[in-house]
Amino acid sequence: MPAIRATNPWSHPSPLLPPSFTASRRRRHRNELYRPTIQSPVMPLPHPDHHRHHHHHQQQQQPSHNRHSPFLRRAAPNSLPDFLLTALSLLFLFSSSFQSSSSRIPPFSCPLFPRRFPKFSSSMSISSPNPNKSSRKLNFPTPQSLSDYLQTRLPSDSFSTWGVKPGTKNLHNLWLEISEGEASLEPDSNSGLSIPLRTLHVVSLRIFAPEDDCLVLVEFQQEMSDGSLRRRERFLSEKMKPGERPEDAAVRAVREELGNEAVVRLIDGSYRTRVEERESASYPGLPACYVMHFFDARAVEGLPLPGEKEEFWTEEVGESEVEGKALTVKRHCWKWVLADCDRA
Repeated sequence: MPAIRATNPWSHPSPLLPPSFTASRRRRHRNELYRPTIQSPVMPLPHPDHHRHHHHHQQQQQPSHNRHSPFLRRAAPNSLPDFLLTALSLLFLFSSSFQSSSSRIPPFSCPLFPRRFPKFSSSMSISSPNPNKSSRKLNFPTPQSLSDYLQTRLPSDSFSTWGVKPGTKNLHNLWLEISEGEASLEPDSNSGLSIPLRTLHVVSLRIFAPEDDCLVLVEFQQEMSDGSLRRRERFLSEKMKPGERPEDAAVRAVREELGNEAVVRLIDGSYRTRVEERESASYPGLPACYVMHFFDARAVEGLPLPGEKEEFWTEEVGESEVEGKALTVKRHCWKWVLADCDRA
């Protein structure tokens, strides 16, 4: 039996290769033959039935091969230009739709139902006397200019009673109110005769007795500078100054009309307001708009107690005069009267 020798198959000519192949060419052919097959991501290996299914293979197999091939990496598209084009397209569409329909609300518009706030607050200052009327205040440099303006607009029988009829004030009082900002005259557009409207803010205090909720302090009458008596029968009231808060006006009213010795405490949560339109009691024939600011208060000390006196008088310390022609209040007459015990 012939001996079997272990030989290197690559050191001898292979029966599959021609004898003319040298050793280097055989090694090169061996490397190409046993090299791992790497399929191209672009050109797949031909189908076994390449000649019969060439077109069918390129249409169906190549997209599937490229999609799952680990060697194919499609470049990421530049998203910024696409985003800009999309945004511009949407902007064009929305702008054209808004322009074509006039009944739609434009973007960034104010709400249809804005929030409403109360007209007055106990902590707000008063900048304009009448919030419900147009701000067309009339200015008069002298009392004569005011008289010339009113004589052509008010009934003569009413205007002539100013300062003459008991309980009324004269023209100089009205001019003083306007010049100091306590009141204003505004043309009344609701009147066909162009009668001006007197507008002012007034603070009113309902003062209860120290230990009795059924007794309140009422100003019965006033003594004027000419000696006449002016009937009042109302709670302590005072015209407010421009920029003055209702609480500050209430404190000033107590000091000026009841005196520095009177101590009155405001009741928390009692503030309320109301607008009243009626003819001025001090100026007959002149319509007025009163913006009333109400407080409830409790007398602490410095005032006569109920039962001690039927009525008592206090000196006025807040009135001023203009050339001695304006009527001023000299004294106030007060009474404790029985009132409704239910504050509500």
